Amino acid sequence: MEKNEILLKLNNIDVAYKRVIHVLRNVTLEVPRGNIVALLGPNGAGKTTVLKTISGLLKTEEGEVIKGDVIFEGVVINNFPPDEISNMGIAQVMEGRRVLEHLTVEENLLVGAYSRKDKTSIKSDLEMIYQWFPKLKDMRKRISGYLSGGEQQMLVIGRALMARPKLMLLDEPSLGLAPLVVREIYEIIYRINKEMGMSMLLVEQNARMALEVAHYGYILENGRIVMEGKSDVLKDSEMIKDFYLGISASNRISYKKLKRADQAWML
Repeated sequence: MEKNEILLKLNNIDVAYKRVIHVLRNVTLEVPRGNIVALLGPNGAGKTTVLKTISGLLKTEEGEVIKGDVIFEGVVINNFPPDEISNMGIAQVMEGRRVLEHLTVEENLLVGAYSRKDKTSIKSDLEMIYQWFPKLKDMRKRISGYLSGGEQQMLVIGRALMARPKLMLLDEPSLGLAPLVVREIYEIIYRINKEMGMSMLLVEQNARMALEVAHYGYILENGRIVMEGKSDVLKDSEMIKDFYLGISASNRISYKKLKRADQAWML
């Protein structure tokens, strides 16, 4: 990876739940400031655990880092509580579009700014969110539980932006959405990164879509990073298409075979 300023680094992380279930092994990855980094892999690979390790939510599920360090802006944050990590500038958009269903759209957005005291800036940031997501402005008085899946996904991204994070952790933003809605969500993610310089770690199963917007990608399988590289290289590689982007499991080659192949394309 190009050595831009590194905002976040996971350095040889091992994670276990209840000190018994070993989920991540020797995971090392970096998120340079201003970049989108994609973390890809099948169900059960450990992708969400990586995000919870960064945000501190791992501790709420009896998980812990048993080896290695999570480093954010040069500070080791392994043992920090989630609220302190959030206040440092990390916002996680969790899988499943977890809106506060009984609140209006605007009330949900304002929840994202709960720790901020700058009321004037909060108001201007709310208008900025409405510029990013015009649909939310039209629905600002609507109860959030009645929104469509795509609208709820826009809402949780907007709510995270209201916290003014330095790093956004996005967990499966395409999950359960129609293809046209997925395209719309990813166009907004791309614009937020380009126009705001927002750093993002993006977890996805929709590898093709994620690699279209990301600068760099890692592939996680069985709790280990098995491949990494620039997104255009991963996206265009026939090996990756066979190993990971295959239409069916029968079309995928094993990673052992991949390791024996010529890997000059990897960075």
